[in-house]
Amino acid sequence: MARKGDQDRFSTATRLRLLGEQTAARVYRSQSRRQARRSRLTGRAAFLALVVCSLVVALAYPMRQYVSQRADVADQRRRMDEARQQVEQLRDEKARLQDDMYIRRLAREHLHLVLPGETGYTVIDPVGAEQRRTEDGASDRPWYSNVWDGVDKADRIK
Repeated sequence: MARKGDQDRFSTATRLRLLGEQTAARVYRSQSRRQARRSRLTGRAAFLALVVCSLVVALAYPMRQYVSQRADVADQRRRMDEARQQVEQLRDEKARLQDDMYIRRLAREHLHLVLPGETGYTVIDPVGAEQRRTEDGASDRPWYSNVWDGVDKADRIK
């Protein structure tokens, strides 16, 4: 029996030793696998980073052009809207100019015209007239006289 106990003990010690060796081998294999995975992942990561950088470099100029063109398109749309508004204003003005009463009002306000039988009066602001005289050398004459004098002076210069 002693022999059997020695065998059991020997087999237990042997089993423990074998179990330790097997565990050590597993740990060593798992560490080598991790290192192998790390090296593969590092290579893969480097390749992926290279591909991403290449894509960024390849797409940088077209994206810059795209953004620039989008800004140009927005600017052109804004200009187009402004032009449409101006066209509408001009159409309104054209429609108003078709009205005889509007034309008469403009003639009275800007050209100081009067209808036959009416008496026209011009009120001159003394301060404004003095300023105009000193700035332009104009007298108390109507504006159209000053215009004709300017045309005559231009004729004499030639």
